[in-house]
Amino acid sequence: MTGFDFTAAYPSTRLPVFARNAVSTSHPLAAQAGLRMLQQGGNAVDAAVATAACMTIVEPCSNGLGSDAFCILWDGQQLHGLNASGPAPAAWTRERFGNLASVPLRGWDSVSVPGAVSAWVALSKRFGKLPFEQLMAPAAEIAERGYAVPVVVQQKWTLAAAVSDLVSQPGFAQTFLPHGRVPHVGERFAMPHAARALKLIGATKGEAFYRGEIAAALATHARANGGAMTEADLAAYQPEWVEPLAQDVRGHTLHEIPPNGQGIAAQMALGMLEHFDLASMAIDSAACQHLQIEAMKLAFADVYRFVADPRNMEGPASMLLDAQYLASRAKLIDPQRAQHFGPGYGVKGGTIYLTAADERGMMVSYIQSNYMGFGSGVVEPTFGISLQNRGAGFSLDPKHPNVVAPGKKPFHTIIPGFLTKNGAPVMSFGIMGGNMQPQAHVQTLVRMLCHGQNPQAACDAPRWRFNEGLDVNVERHMPAATVDGLRAFGHHLVGIDDSYMDFGAGQFIWRLGDPAVEGYVAASDSRRDGQAAGC
Repeated sequence: MTGFDFTAAYPSTRLPVFARNAVSTSHPLAAQAGLRMLQQGGNAVDAAVATAACMTIVEPCSNGLGSDAFCILWDGQQLHGLNASGPAPAAWTRERFGNLASVPLRGWDSVSVPGAVSAWVALSKRFGKLPFEQLMAPAAEIAERGYAVPVVVQQKWTLAAAVSDLVSQPGFAQTFLPHGRVPHVGERFAMPHAARALKLIGATKGEAFYRGEIAAALATHARANGGAMTEADLAAYQPEWVEPLAQDVRGHTLHEIPPNGQGIAAQMALGMLEHFDLASMAIDSAACQHLQIEAMKLAFADVYRFVADPRNMEGPASMLLDAQYLASRAKLIDPQRAQHFGPGYGVKGGTIYLTAADERGMMVSYIQSNYMGFGSGVVEPTFGISLQNRGAGFSLDPKHPNVVAPGKKPFHTIIPGFLTKNGAPVMSFGIMGGNMQPQAHVQTLVRMLCHGQNPQAACDAPRWRFNEGLDVNVERHMPAATVDGLRAFGHHLVGIDDSYMDFGAGQFIWRLGDPAVEGYVAASDSRRDGQAAGC
């Protein structure tokens, strides 16, 4: 058993879900598609892939068929990591961007090679049980017949439609502004062209996307709109199986995908916090939250300076998790005063997260994203491929390890998380939302591991978000005493200027014991339209 307190600690519309098979994500139709695969004899990977495909349709303000993805999964015996983020096109030299201060946020010159479809194929091929075409069927059905747009998705969609450089991109308006406007809450929205793509992806096991009809359409659309993406860029792409990084935390081990992602930021912050007795502090006290904020600042200072495509970093990622280094960084934290930190020695987003677990013990932590809401804004119209803008994660500073270059992967924000104890699986989890992601990993894990809060309570609890300098956002339901205490420590509590990612949204599945007997407890964030479902 867990030792969790299962009373409702915070106002919420959600309760923990207990089941031997579970799926949790930010849209109920997608969660139900995952359960459908489990009920048809599939495993957690089949459920995750079907759920991910559905999410490209039912939450288009966060991801699409042109997304990137990452995954950590427990296959029943060991952990595996998958990096399905795509590289820069071959034509993306530093010179291509001339005198620009940064890579464009929108349009084809923000699109790196999309990797999500390759992730679905790789996961299914290596670990799935059901035919790949079967996994695409629920998403294709929903895309073809349409669905009623839910409340939070509609809100995010409306806010995105107010961004002129987004809605002016080729293919955006005809795909996402039917009738010349954003769909209303409860109004039917369909993506018949995406249904066609999903069926073709299913029938060809993804080949059409990277080396067939869809790849040709993407390359043609790029050429027609000033982009550099070619059929060769798509055909050359393969996702990478990687070994997750590990960091011990309160008797457990937190696993994250290694760079080019920012998961290491959560591990660094938690490694620093091992030097403080958080368990002895009141859970929502200013003192407890202050220490977490300061550790997060230190971690971000290093991550933004050093993290890039691992082939271009100044040293291995493990140098940032060195125990002595983290101890030295922890010593910089003043328990009574907020500070501004720079990096140590040389050692933003729209995303969906889902997790699935089955009664045979397989657990999947999966995340995919278009970044910045609708991403690049570009939609290839004949197949409804909405494309990410992950290229905006590159630097144009020639001295920075993350400077743009052909075939190089950009700095990435999306991070699936996984927790083990003594080598055994404990929890698959993730919290979407740009730079909020590692911050929410830290906050929720502190609540669960230091204070015994159950996953749903830890998910519902009020969050803070560090931005830069001394600026911190706090949620409206943060206790007034905590807010006043943080101000007294010197934090600048500012109004949130982020209409999309706000304070993130998480999904959690915690293993209770033998999956075939006790099963799991699952949670879904009340900040989105989602659902934790089980069977």
